[in-house]
Amino acid sequence: MVELPRGARLSARTSDFCSTGCYVDTLNPVRAGAKIRLRCTHHDEQFEAIGVVVYVSPNLGMGVYFSEIAAEEQSKLERWLNNPDTEF
Repeated sequence: MVELPRGARLSARTSDFCSTGCYVDTLNPVRAGAKIRLRCTHHDEQFEAIGVVVYVSPNLGMGVYFSEIAAEEQSKLERWLNNPDTEF
């Protein structure tokens, strides 16, 4: 994850994925309203989107809304979400 436009990088786990966003587990969440570039890896595939932090749980993580997703990335995300063997 990269905070835009600052460029601060952060590695974290994601959970609660859906077609509109996810939760990012991190001890150091960025502020609510921050714009981020999110890159998630599942097996050998990556999903990328621009997101906005909608809420912060201090020292736990943050909820992210996917504000910009390219069509091919949206297709990949839908495939991941519809596969019963996918674990996030």
